[in-house]
Amino acid sequence: INERIYPIGRLDKDSEGLLLLTNDGEFMNSVLHPSKHIEKVYRVTVKPKISEEQLTKLCVGVEIDGRLSVPFKVSIVKESADRSILEIILKEGRNRQIRKMCESIGLDVARLKRVAIGGLKLGMLKIGEYRDLTSEERKIIFK
Repeated sequence: INERIYPIGRLDKDSEGLLLLTNDGEFMNSVLHPSKHIEKVYRVTVKPKISEEQLTKLCVGVEIDGRLSVPFKVSIVKESADRSILEIILKEGRNRQIRKMCESIGLDVARLKRVAIGGLKLGMLKIGEYRDLTSEERKIIFK
C-alpha cells in the first residue's frame, strides 16, 4: 500500500479479530468518537466457568483504573465444565478493558476475538488476511 494507513481502534498482542485500517481521518474519527456509540462485539473465552455472581458483576459494571466500566451487553454463548464463551458488546474502548474487567472478578481470558464493529462482521477472514471494504460496508458500520 503506497499510502499511510491508520488502525481504527486497537487489539493487544494477545487478541485477534476484526481490525479496520484506513487512510481517511474523517472516517476513522467517525468510527472511534464516543458520541457515535459504535458497538464492538467480542467473543471471549474465560476460565474457569463463569458463575451467576460473576456474570451479574460484569453486567452491572466493575471498577477498573479508578472508573466504573459497564459493558453494553454480556451474554453466555457456550459453557463447559471449566470454561465459558461470552459475547461482550462495548460502546467504549478503553485499553485492555475486557481483560481488566474479567480479571477484576476472578476470570482469566483464554481467548479474545473481535467479531464485529457496528454492523460490519468479521466473517470468514483468517488471521493475516485482509480485504477492502465496499461502500455499502462503510455505511453498515454506522447502523
